[in-house]
Amino acid sequence: MMKKIRKAVIPVAGMGTRFLPATKAIPKEMLTIVDRPTIQYIVEEVVASGIDEVILITSEGKSAIENHFDYDFRLDTLLKQKRKRALRDELNKISGLIDIVSVRQKEPLGLGHAIWMARNVIGNEPFLVLLGDDLVRSETPCCRQMIELYSSVKESIVAIQRVPRDQTFQYGIVEGSKTKHKRTYKVRRMVEKPAPGTSNSDMAIIGRYLLMPEVFDFLGKTTPGHGGEIQLTDALLALANKRGMYAYEFEGKRYDAGDKLGYLKAIVDIALEHPSLGKQFKDHLHSICNTKKCC
Repeated sequence: MMKKIRKAVIPVAGMGTRFLPATKAIPKEMLTIVDRPTIQYIVEEVVASGIDEVILITSEGKSAIENHFDYDFRLDTLLKQKRKRALRDELNKISGLIDIVSVRQKEPLGLGHAIWMARNVIGNEPFLVLLGDDLVRSETPCCRQMIELYSSVKESIVAIQRVPRDQTFQYGIVEGSKTKHKRTYKVRRMVEKPAPGTSNSDMAIIGRYLLMPEVFDFLGKTTPGHGGEIQLTDALLALANKRGMYAYEFEGKRYDAGDKLGYLKAIVDIALEHPSLGKQFKDHLHSICNTKKCC
């Protein structure tokens, strides 16, 4: 019997060096996009996809993430006394979003190692992985799209997007063939950041995975690669060779929130759609364009 996807792993142990000095004392996942930290958007996608539990893979200095999703009695009491009901309800909603478990990654040994740290919490069942740097906005949550595909293919799935061929060296790249399922490819080969000219594919892996539990066996056997880190791609390829894997070109827009430009794009797009700020922000952008003659 096919097992239900109940758990999602979110690795948040990274140092966030691309955002220094902002991330010297604040986890990169807590940098705000308009009025919510980036990690909240990721967790909300998990919740909207019907997942029961989130496993955060953390490290030293990441307690702010756990605190954000925890109940704060003192703050709740203060807001109650000040009769700020709407804000109080919003904060209580955040603390009740989903069950969250934290697992400490004691050494910075890479993404593959971070996911391997969740093995005892996941057990013998398929699970999702979401990277905190990748924000995906879509009518149907990206994870839900993948879960719906899983009900048909019953194997591991990696989410992909098309990228310019001169940028493929920045991503894990999938090579594969089309299937009868819409926007879906059977994985034949996976290459982590291929050198120019070594792959003809433009299908780049982004931070959403649906994985069978056998991936933990391969992660446990994977030796450190580039930078002394355990590469997830190596274990994924071994898993694909054993029982098959699919690449799904998701519907929606992805932002690389771990990159300064991608982070700014996410802020602008989300701000323009904000129910109370959107119109004023749009007027502000128009005034800038008119002043600088850039539009």
